[in-house]
Amino acid sequence: MSPSQFSRLSLCAAAIGALALTALLAGPSRAAEDAVIIPAPTADVQAANGIQTAVIAGGCFWGVQGVFQHTAGVLNAVSGYAGGSKGTANYTLVSAGTTGHAESVEIKYDPKKISYGKILQIFFSVAHDPTQLNRQGPDSGPQYRSAIFTTSDEQKKVAEAYIAQLNAAKVYKKPIVTKVGPLEGFYQAEAYHQDYLTLHPNQPYIVYNDIPKVENLKKIFAENYIEKPTLVSSVKVTN
Repeated sequence: MSPSQFSRLSLCAAAIGALALTALLAGPSRAAEDAVIIPAPTADVQAANGIQTAVIAGGCFWGVQGVFQHTAGVLNAVSGYAGGSKGTANYTLVSAGTTGHAESVEIKYDPKKISYGKILQIFFSVAHDPTQLNRQGPDSGPQYRSAIFTTSDEQKKVAEAYIAQLNAAKVYKKPIVTKVGPLEGFYQAEAYHQDYLTLHPNQPYIVYNDIPKVENLKKIFAENYIEKPTLVSSVKVTN
């Protein structure tokens, strides 16, 4: 186990504690209860030919990646960093919270099988809580912020319109804090962060925070769920 993995596991243990783990075994976790059923966006990106890219951030990238690796139409979901420079795109520096980076996931998808709007709907519904400012669950700091990094003006318009739509519908108890801005660069995270949910399904952090997200994807978005995850280690995608 690397020092970075150990530090996050230690944080997980401190945040959860023995009582919470006992509760997890007894019934649904807090993460499972936090999923919100939301309407689809009224506006969406027009379908285009060829592989498309979406980049999102919603707390620890392990869980977000895991959700989209179980999503039909997603050809690859890679954990990485966005929002800062290439020179600071490594886990040790990003974890300090001063690089401008957010732990992010780059999603390559087939627009004939899943739309950008559906990706955002899953993102807002089961992948994270968009009302938490600079944190998700036990993780806190700007590197865990909720963000959408857009690759086109159309993506920007759709993302902003969807946030306004959800806020107006008051589907959450608090306003959405997700920031929308242009993608200036995505940098793939270290190899040990890739496919983490699948490779470490019994780690307490994953069990408590992330497995429920995949379970909610299966329950709420059954038509978009695939049982076998599409792993970075087994897929090569080019534009």
